[in-house]
Amino acid sequence: MLGKYLENVRAKSPLIHNITNYVTVNDCANILLACGASPIMSDDCGEVEEITSICGGLNINIGTLNKDTIPAMLLAGKKANELGHPVILDPVGAGASKLRTETARRLLDEVRFTVIRGNISEIKTLAVGTGSTKGVDADVADAVTVETLDSVVAFAKEFSKKTGAVIAITGATDIVAGAEKAFVITNGHPMMARITGSGCMLTAMTAAYITANPENILEATAAAVCAMGVCGEKAYDTTVDKRAGNSSFRNYLIDKVCRLDSEDLDKGARYRIV
Repeated sequence: MLGKYLENVRAKSPLIHNITNYVTVNDCANILLACGASPIMSDDCGEVEEITSICGGLNINIGTLNKDTIPAMLLAGKKANELGHPVILDPVGAGASKLRTETARRLLDEVRFTVIRGNISEIKTLAVGTGSTKGVDADVADAVTVETLDSVVAFAKEFSKKTGAVIAITGATDIVAGAEKAFVITNGHPMMARITGSGCMLTAMTAAYITANPENILEATAAAVCAMGVCGEKAYDTTVDKRAGNSSFRNYLIDKVCRLDSEDLDKGARYRIV
């Protein structure tokens, strides 16, 4: 059961350092507070190593890159590695531009990641060095379907073996894979794709889950993915009742994460292990 990993987040309230994109930075901070963790945002080279040192985990998100944040990501990542802190990478839009692709690859080469979370197109780009995305969304040609599920799971396990990281491929069906075992998760709602930041929020929340559960990285990552999906379902149910739209859905999503307990997570999580 996955609820115990949420309980550990709430009990330990880990402090998470986020170098994330400015489009979703506020949502990432709020989702961390909602799940029981604490956020700090810092991307200046003059302080990122110091900030990383006082935090329990590090979230690196390449959604908005510039000449200052790239070296800051490398400095913080290497400091986290030195301290033995968990580090998660969200390679937003890898494959959409040369800068994003090269930055994601460089981070992968120079920093040891605990978890890598992205859509299927982003993860494929990291694995093979090239790829295509639809802006920051997955290319429709890469969609995980019933026919492709087994091959995607095998690909994720192999990439996990190569990188040493848990690989979380999220979409309509989510795959959370270690080298030998994977969770296939079917929680969530299509409305989650209608707001900016659901993926970024999930990455931030996953950072909290793995920091609070360092001995169970694969299971903690699966718990975070299930938790976000369960809360997406609950948020949609609320918007239907209120006749609300996607802006309200985002707020309800954060509310549902705040109110989620271990019993709700265990009852609502839909997954199988392969």
